[in-house]
Amino acid sequence: MPQTTTPVSFENTEIAFSYKSNGELKKSVLMFSLMNQNWLVKIGSRLTPVAFQWRLPIHGLVKATIYEQFCGGETLAECEPVTQKLAKYNVSTILDYGVEAKETNEEFDKGISEFLRAIAFSKENHHIPFISIKVTGIAAFALLEKLHAKQALTDAEILDWNLVKGRLHKVCKAAHDAGTGVMLDAEETWIQDPVDELAMEMMKHYNKEKAVVYNTLQMYRTDRLDFLKKSLEQAKSGGFVLALKLVRGAYMERERRRAVELKYKSPIQPDKAASDRDFDAAVMYCIENIDRISCCVASHNEKSSLLAAEQAAKKGIPASNPHLHFSQLYGMSDNITFNLANAGYNVTKYVPYGPVKDVVPYLMRRAKENTSVKGQSSRELLLLKKEINRRKI
Repeated sequence: MPQTTTPVSFENTEIAFSYKSNGELKKSVLMFSLMNQNWLVKIGSRLTPVAFQWRLPIHGLVKATIYEQFCGGETLAECEPVTQKLAKYNVSTILDYGVEAKETNEEFDKGISEFLRAIAFSKENHHIPFISIKVTGIAAFALLEKLHAKQALTDAEILDWNLVKGRLHKVCKAAHDAGTGVMLDAEETWIQDPVDELAMEMMKHYNKEKAVVYNTLQMYRTDRLDFLKKSLEQAKSGGFVLALKLVRGAYMERERRRAVELKYKSPIQPDKAASDRDFDAAVMYCIENIDRISCCVASHNEKSSLLAAEQAAKKGIPASNPHLHFSQLYGMSDNITFNLANAGYNVTKYVPYGPVKDVVPYLMRRAKENTSVKGQSSRELLLLKKEINRRKI
């Protein structure tokens, strides 16, 4: 018999914002109102990094506004109240140390130390089932680029690549032993192949009994649906659980610009409809193979999230199935997150943390995304204002 599940509606703002006080609700309205102003986001995106470089006293202002909207805190201890608050509403946390794009082995080793601290922290806090890692946080971009292009490495580069593998094994083993999952973020197409190879190597080692290491597929790429199917064949032949996070993608403008500059065919879908089609096809494929694939539907798209929930219910897959997760960024799409959690699904918020000045690149992407993604800020504002009207505040 099919599993009976609670119907999901993403219009219920009472559930979506129940974790926010009246003051927090009004502050979010202000933040999204500002992000709705394209000119303001453009100016802020240019001036904020410069202000930090010049050591201007803007730390407090940034932390109290956009940082507070999208980040958990500067340290794990600062994140704890945020993660506990989410947990009260059955929403778990993916911890992401938001410091990006380092270049030296010393910096990479510092990053590994922080990942290991996050894993130890998650072991003590069962509402934190995952940490997130960018491979560019533990490996030089130029090295990944050379590997992707299949160029011969120098002896020093071979050593560096072995160090990268060693670092990642250290993190994944610690996660495996602690019962924590590790989600590897996707990168630009011209460095993604070695990231995929790393992800597969880690899955072979640590996903024998259950999903520990997750690769990320950007479905705005034209080749990812085929890659998904080939990955499952590898998992079957290798005897391990394939674990994937499905996203639409993060580098579209950069990808298209590079393709034009270097005169090669763009790896990005021709339009949004094509991205949506492949994303939804990937969701359906993962649910069809839920016994072999552990899937995280990481989307702010209401239609895709609803499709996954409805398809799971149709197939009699319990909402709590450990191979089906949903995720949205902290500070966005609460209507999806909290309504899914209320219906009993496994839902996480992706919560970045780290020093304010180091997380600025992430914050600027969120501001631009809310301006450029069609209707994103407007949709957030509409829902927030609807809840303010419901509360009569």
